[in-house]
This record gives sequence, C-alpha cells and structure tokens, in this order.
Amino acid sequence: MAQQFVQLFVNGLITGAILALTGVGASLVFGIQRIANFAHGDYLTIGAYVAFVINVVFHQNLVVAALGGMLATAGFALIVHFGLFRPLRGRGTIAISLVTVGLGLVIRDGIFLVAGSQVRVFAVSQTEVVTIGFVRLSPGQTIAIAVALVVAPLTALFLARTRLGKSMRAVADNRSLAAVSGIDVERMAVYVWILAGGLAGLGGVMLALVQGPFEPNLGVGPLFLIFTTVVLGGIGSAFGALTAGLALGLAMELSTWSGLLGGIEPKYKPILAFAVLILLLLYRPQGLFGRARVL
Repeated sequence: MAQQFVQLFVNGLITGAILALTGVGASLVFGIQRIANFAHGDYLTIGAYVAFVINVVFHQNLVVAALGGMLATAGFALIVHFGLFRPLRGRGTIAISLVTVGLGLVIRDGIFLVAGSQVRVFAVSQTEVVTIGFVRLSPGQTIAIAVALVVAPLTALFLARTRLGKSMRAVADNRSLAAVSGIDVERMAVYVWILAGGLAGLGGVMLALVQGPFEPNLGVGPLFLIFTTVVLGGIGSAFGALTAGLALGLAMELSTWSGLLGGIEPKYKPILAFAVLILLLLYRPQGLFGRARVL
C-alpha cells in the first residue's frame, strides 16, 4: 500500500507540474489581457508536434526538440496576439473568448490536415521501465519529472525575483495601477504571450512524453484541467496557478489510492476536478489565492 502511495504521489507530481506550468500562462493571459484563451490546450499540441518533427524527422535530442517546440509555440502566440486579439480589443471578454474557441478548432484541424490523424511517438522507448526505489516510471515520465524539477522552480524565481516577472504580476493584479506606476502595459502583453506560449509548448512536449502515442487532439483533454487550475489558484494569480496545478495533480492521482477508502476508479479522476471547480465557484469564486473577478 505504501508502494502504491509513493507511485501515485510521483505520478501526481508529473501531472501537477504540467498543469502548473501551463496554468501559469493561461492565468497571466487573463490577468493582463482579459482573455480566457480556450485555444490554450491546442497550443500544447503545437509544441508537441514541432518537437516531434525536430526529434524524429531531424534526429535532434529531446532538449533541442523541446526548445524548438517552446519557441514555435511562443512565436505562434505572438502572431495570434498581433494578428487577431489586438485588433479585436474592446469587443468584450465573451466575444473574444468565443473567437478563441474557433481558433482552437482551426489549430486542431490544421494539424489534422498537415500531419494526418495517425498517432506519433517521440524517439523514446515505450517499453523500457526505469525503477527508482518503489517507483516505476517510463522513460518519458522520467524526462518529464526531470524537466518539471528544473523548470517549475525557475518559473517561480522568474516571477518572484526578476523585474519583468514582478511587472507581469503587477499588471495582472491591477492593470490601471501598474500603468500609473510607469509599467508599459502593452509591452507586458507581448511578454506574457511569449511566456504563455513557451510554457504551453513545453507542457505539450511533457504531456506527449508521459502519454506516449499522441495525435492532434492531444491538448483537448487537459484544457478543462488547465482552466480548473486557473480558477483554483485565483484568476490572474501566477503563484496561485503554480500551487493549484500541483495540488490538483496530486489530488487526482492520490484519489485512486486504495488506502483512501478503497480509492476511486482512475476513469473518474476528471470528475473529481469537476467537483472541485463547482464547489470553488459556489463558495470561493475568487480562488484560493486570488481576488474576486468575473469572467
């Protein structure tokens, strides 16, 4: 039973790290741009497919592939910002959010047209097992948790210690006050799309490595969980998203532990996240770390 708990805890850390990193970008985008980007899950797919091409087609290692996926997704996010969201500014949060739904469909169908519907796999063994004490991991999971242990603390340090990170958080917290204080809000918008796109691209690579075979619908599944993370942490709160992502990932995985009244069936894990979201919206709509906002 203890062995199962440790295994589920590690699995929860991996899931939570992916949700935390992708949730940070989605949260800051809403905080600074007031855009609930429902195409954010498809940004993960872009990162995974670009990294796949670099890794499998061009035979580069996973580090180069992940960096390529991050850069491509960040670049795509910037193009969409200047070409779509910026011209639509002032049309209302709901209208722009509906546009993002269409954008997600365009991204998904575009990948289907270009790459086809067949499943893809990174150049990583899918049968090998890495054993660390009680824990058994696939090579993809091992790489994902190594990335998470490096990138998550670096993201937190960037937001907490650097001038740019502090400025992003200031604009997300109070846009008007930040502008009066001399922060260039428009420039922060550009930077936040780069950050959100880059982290989404990395999250897509991590998700594809953990999942194994993947196809163009890769980012559809985690989208709901990403937004649950954003709401749970407090919309616009970067540190809230980091904490909430890890907490949600751990809660979902540990809920299946047999020592917890027998645990729940793994297929019901998303229902747990849905229940958390409903309760949060009913009793604490501002999230655990945020202030009350209305989408």
